[in-house]
Amino acid sequence: MLLLLQAMDAAQKDGTNTSLLFFGCLLFGGFLMIYIFSPAVVETTEEKTRLAYLYERKEQLYENLRDLNFEYKAGKLGDGDFTSMRDAMEQEAAALLAEIERLEKARPALRKT
Repeated sequence: MLLLLQAMDAAQKDGTNTSLLFFGCLLFGGFLMIYIFSPAVVETTEEKTRLAYLYERKEQLYENLRDLNFEYKAGKLGDGDFTSMRDAMEQEAAALLAEIERLEKARPALRKT
């Protein structure tokens, strides 16, 4: 144990520990900068068409209507709230379906693929 303490004292006198610590911090900082500023790999997906977006929105709207109907039957909604919310969702669904139909007629090749 005494030998270890003497070796540590000798290393501290010539600055070896300080220089190793400094070099280690410098090395760590360099790797950290490379990691932070290296360009990241970005995965791109196919861009959604308006028709694909409308189909997704239609599914969401139908699910919301099912949830609304369930909550009404469970007694969480009153008649007035249920009717107004259902009417608003049905109007949105009708507009959505009309736009889907218009886009499908404009591009019949998209339906075949």
